[in-house]
Amino acid sequence: MTVFRRVDDRLGEFALRTLDPDGDAALLHGWVTHPKAAFWLMQDADVARVAQEYRRIAAHPHHDAYLGSWRGRPAFLAERYDPAHVELVGLHDAADGDVGMHFLCAPADTPVHGFTRAVITTVMAWLFAAPAVRRVVVEPDVRNHAVHALNAAVGFTVVGPIRKPEKDALLSVCTREMFLAATRGDLPA
Repeated sequence: MTVFRRVDDRLGEFALRTLDPDGDAALLHGWVTHPKAAFWLMQDADVARVAQEYRRIAAHPHHDAYLGSWRGRPAFLAERYDPAHVELVGLHDAADGDVGMHFLCAPADTPVHGFTRAVITTVMAWLFAAPAVRRVVVEPDVRNHAVHALNAAVGFTVVGPIRKPEKDALLSVCTREMFLAATRGDLPA
């Protein structure tokens, strides 16, 4: 079932639906083990491990995952989490209205200019469509310069580096107002 839709002026329709851990595992396996997904830390995972990880997320009360589509075809993955309970416990001053986010675009044989930016804009618009969300928090690997640039393009500001068990991360936050200013009001009506 589709939970969110957004039409990009240039690239068309993007949508999100709740991820099916078992049904989507084979598809996701190709994405999370691709060399461009090295920062997902699942390079050696098999399909069973991918399904297990997304069943764990689906069962978690403060973490969920969504399959994103572009023009009706699977094209990206988005995760939403409560940073007071997942990922940033003890590493971040959580505030009411905070939501954490991860996203991953599917590998493409022929890259489409502006696609990844349209995906992150869609994910952010989806998160901010919930009135209770005041701020999105992310913690990408400090070496992931491409995602740092994308985050800045949609309004994130860097809080600073943090050390997580699996990586050194760059904690960044984006308020609704920062997102709207960066994207010129790209929220659904």
